[in-house]
Order: sequence, then structure tokens, then C-alpha cells
Amino acid sequence: MSAEFQTAEKTAKKVVIATRESRLALWQAEHVKALLESRLGWQVELLGMTTQGDQILDRSLSKVGGKGLFVKELEVALTEGRADLAVHSLKDVPMDLPEGFALACVLEREDPHDAFVSNRFATLADLPQGAVVGTSSLRRLVLLKALRPDLKIEPLRGNLDTRLRKLDEGQYDAIVLAAAGLKRLGLESRIRSVFAQADMLPAAGQGALGIEVRADRADLVEALATLADKPTWLAVTAERTVSRAMGGSCSMPLAAFTQGPGAQGMQLYAAWGDPASAEEGSGLAPKPLVHAQKTAIVRNFEEAEALGEAVAAQLRAGGAVWAANPPAAPGA
Repeated sequence: MSAEFQTAEKTAKKVVIATRESRLALWQAEHVKALLESRLGWQVELLGMTTQGDQILDRSLSKVGGKGLFVKELEVALTEGRADLAVHSLKDVPMDLPEGFALACVLEREDPHDAFVSNRFATLADLPQGAVVGTSSLRRLVLLKALRPDLKIEPLRGNLDTRLRKLDEGQYDAIVLAAAGLKRLGLESRIRSVFAQADMLPAAGQGALGIEVRADRADLVEALATLADKPTWLAVTAERTVSRAMGGSCSMPLAAFTQGPGAQGMQLYAAWGDPASAEEGSGLAPKPLVHAQKTAIVRNFEEAEALGEAVAAQLRAGGAVWAANPPAAPGA
């Protein structure tokens, strides 16, 4: 440990975590608070905030600005010095952070899969023809349509408790949620079944927590590195690289998930859906998903990024379109 860090550690005993105020976000912030207090001996306070993503509930994220809506206010708090770090669900973090910010730590991953939640049906296969399923994720929409083209997919926004309440009110026959959030809040009993990876490939970074700081806070970057789970960080780096290389945003249905590393290396899987035909009511026939996968030895971030770039290249070769290049109009 450097003398500079030892000095910084002595003076950085009190830190403030910026967090959204949903029950899940507060659980995540409290989890990080406990780690900082127990492992680093810091005094930690929480700064609860409401983001634009929490306030805009009548439209899907793909229509109002994407994942950055959940982190912008927290980054302002970091810039103004009202907070020292922010805790995020990594799947809600844009692939490229704004200049001046850094991802200082990725913690060990919770269950990364999607969960089928219903009060009347045990699995997706049990749903009757034309059943209403709630999700505002374009990734989940295209994957659900690939499994059950007959289903009616309706938008579902709000925090976890709000989504469950809407299900309980009978607005949906089933909803699809991240298993990680349900488990973290002790709501595992609401899970009727967990989707197999082959059926519902997770989003890049799903189930992982990331800690964001100002890039100039070298003291925090060095200290938080001791809390990081390297296998998880390498895995989500590969996944997020696929998304970045495809112009990843909430307006592009893209899944990316790793298995391993194992004896043969890290396996990275990805699936892309056509954004033009993904939305309900588009009038376009759903196009087949584009799949890609590759296995490679991954020992560092550079190799993780190389794996992600290779899988993204496979997707493009298979017909996937980079998000910044919308599909041409019919007949063009």
C-alpha cells in the first residue's frame, strides 16, 4: 500500500453514497455501506435521490433517453461534492460513462437470470394464447416474442414494488423481472420459475453492482479496488463491450452474458433483435434473432474487451445492425 494511499485512507473516513430512493436501490447502497464500514473502517452516509428515470413512468426508457436517466442526478451529486460515490445496478449504467467519471469497482454478481412472475401460471409455457405479459425492456420483448409470438407484451415501468403491485391488481397475466432484485429484497417466493439462459439471455451486467466515482478521486479508486470481484468484473466487461460495440442503448434489443471462466476459458453469448420490429404495434413481422458466441481465455480487461469485440463482429456478420445505423426504409 502506497504512502499516498495510507494518508488518504486516514482522511477519507467519512464518505457519502448517492443512491436512488427505491427499496432495491437503497438495499444496494446499504450493502455497499456495510462493506465499506466492515472492510475499510469508513463512516458512511447515504444521500437518497430521485432520478428522471424514476419520475418518467408513462413511457419506455427507449423513448425518453435510455439508461442514463437513472444515473445523471447521482453524477451531479458527485460533481458538486455532495457525494463521494454512487451505487448502481450495472445493467442500468450506460456503456460509456461521461468524461470525468470512472467505474471503480464491480462487486460479486447475484443471480443474473430473468424471472417469470405470475399469480396464476407457473411457467411461460402455461400462459394461454394472447396472455398479457408486462415488461418495458426491448431485450425481453424480442426474446419473449421469439418464444411465444402469440403473447401481448405491454409496457411495465416503476420500481420493483410498483411492478409487483400492478401484477397483483390484475393488469398482467405475468411479468418478467430480474431474479437478482427479487432475491436481494427477500422476494424470492414471488419467482414462479427462472428462465433458462437458452430461452432468455440476460442483459449485459445484469445482477452485478457497480460503484461509480469521480475519475480524479484516486484515493477512492485505489481503496474500492480491494472490494472488487475480479471474475465478475471481467465477465461484465466482456458483456458490456458487446453492447458498446453495437452502439448499445435501451433502443436496441441486445442480450450478452458470460459463463465461466472455466477450464476452456470464458464463454460469451449474445443475441440481437431488430429494433424496428420489436415494438408492439409496429406492424412489422418480427425478424429472427441473430445469435453469436465465442470462448476465449480471459485473464485481464484487455482480453475481456477483445472477446466482446469478437462477438459483436459475429453479430454484425450475421445481420445485426449497429444502433447508430437504423435499418433502411422498405424499398430503399
